[in-house]
Amino acid sequence: MRAERLLNIMFLLQNRDIVTTERLADELNVSRRTILRDMDALSLAGIPVYALRGKHGGWTILESFKTNLSYLKPEEIHALIASPSDKVLKDLGINKGTIDIREKLLSSLPESDTVKTRIFWERIYIDTGTWRESREDTTYLEIVQQAVLENRKSTIVYKKLNDQESERTVEPLGLVAKSNKWYLIAKHENHFRNYRVSRIVSATILDEAFKRPTNFHLINYWEESKTDFIRRLPEYVVGVEVKSTMIPRMTFTSKFIHSIDTKQISKEGWTHVSLTFNDKQEAIEYILGFGNQIRVITPENLIEELLDSAQAVIRLYESF
Repeated sequence: MRAERLLNIMFLLQNRDIVTTERLADELNVSRRTILRDMDALSLAGIPVYALRGKHGGWTILESFKTNLSYLKPEEIHALIASPSDKVLKDLGINKGTIDIREKLLSSLPESDTVKTRIFWERIYIDTGTWRESREDTTYLEIVQQAVLENRKSTIVYKKLNDQESERTVEPLGLVAKSNKWYLIAKHENHFRNYRVSRIVSATILDEAFKRPTNFHLINYWEESKTDFIRRLPEYVVGVEVKSTMIPRMTFTSKFIHSIDTKQISKEGWTHVSLTFNDKQEAIEYILGFGNQIRVITPENLIEELLDSAQAVIRLYESF
């Protein structure tokens, strides 16, 4: 623990001009006395740390004591600084430690690059979560992760969307985090499959190892899989006219909007909009939610079903 703390002190001193004893003690969760002993130890080990007296004093380190990573381009350094979300790292069992790994990276940069990179770090934040986080069951994530890293076959019981469960033996090849959801990519019966980890209700690692396919590349596979999935999604396109005042509400999310024709605005203030849904029922529920602020143009058979649904709602409330 002390060796790690001494390294962390060096990283912090290399990144900052002057750091007080109190600040170091606070960031490393130790006492001021411990920091003073650590400074003596660093000095005895030949690390050029020294104290500056006065109101704005503190600890510093000689500027020449740097590890140079100048062979990295600025954009490459920024890519390293854009660290994955804490949740993803936590799911994988990775402890970021007392000192952020980015502090260690900054300590290895020349001063000119350190300033620019710290500005990027402090002003760019990547949030991979969703607005309303849903709690995914990751009970078996640790097990499948171990199987992936050790190239060992596993038996999983998987629950499909219809709640039917089936047991299968797979060759785990990789894990992908998509927003707040984890997917296991595995080979089953000579085919690559995607399994949502939250639907795995049982997982057992087998003693039998497997040989990883030489032609498999996780990132390429996932991107191709996403493209194929989107292409196969069902589509139900509806042409509507919407009161222009409702456009901001509809465009708050682009989930259903296919296109908005602002050139076709009538005198009454209706705008033509093309909406794309997964199926007819989804279209009916969405359109009814706008009441008399939206009217269907195509397909014509949807109008009759909307009338039936609206009348069913009226009858429901009349019965009370």
